[in-house]
Amino acid sequence: MNKTPELKKAVDYVRSISAFKAKIAIILGSGLGSFADSLDDKLKIPTEKIPNYPTSTVQGHDGQLVFGLSNAQPLIAVQGRTHSYEGYSLDRVSFIIRILNALGVSILIITNAAGGINPLFKPGDLMLIKDQINFMFDSPLRGSPSCGNSGFPDMSEPYSSKYFDLVQNVALKNNIHLISGTLFVSSGPSYETSSEVKMAYKLGADAVSMSTVPEVIVANHCGMDVIGISCITNMATGITQEPLNHEEVTLTAARTKKIFLTLTTGIIDQLYKYK
Repeated sequence: MNKTPELKKAVDYVRSISAFKAKIAIILGSGLGSFADSLDDKLKIPTEKIPNYPTSTVQGHDGQLVFGLSNAQPLIAVQGRTHSYEGYSLDRVSFIIRILNALGVSILIITNAAGGINPLFKPGDLMLIKDQINFMFDSPLRGSPSCGNSGFPDMSEPYSSKYFDLVQNVALKNNIHLISGTLFVSSGPSYETSSEVKMAYKLGADAVSMSTVPEVIVANHCGMDVIGISCITNMATGITQEPLNHEEVTLTAARTKKIFLTLTTGIIDQLYKYK
């Protein structure tokens, strides 16, 4: 892989603290960061100390890289992400993916808090992401360095379909109601208008978010497999008549902590058994 000087500096810093290796990493969305606290033998690296790493400024995103064991299986957890609405370019937002790839991660579990626009959804649902619609009108690959692959990655399957049944089976085994759908992503930080939500639904989206797409694009560019899980923390504008706020998002995500922990831990266990 072609490492830029800034990527090499970031990876060298992480490696100077730990030689920990894992093939699986998880990025934890708003209100979902407590999953990292469930890991055994944890080592936490504040991301603000990693060279060239953008600082997270949003409530519910602690900003730590956590190395630990999930049921004795090695895992890297990104406890808090950065967003383009914080003032960062998409290349900066997705810098963590290049770090994880350089550390040897080949499977990425990416999670987020999302607003439900499918009328069959309800707050507290977990959604397996099967596809995405990029309304950020930008790409993290514009002018960015290659991961050693083509500059034109195929996005016909941004989320790895070979793992869909695995995730569904974990949910079924644990009596977890798991829905599936397409994620629509805009830049934020304002929530979508009622008309924008209607448009997204007509385009085929089931949930809306302000993250995830940049990381998924770079993960595909780097040849990583991706599993996406959205926590439906609220119903989007027009689907609900209630005003939206970030506190509601983080509180609803926190209430799903137990089932989220069960689902993600089960997925990780099965991934290590998967052939």
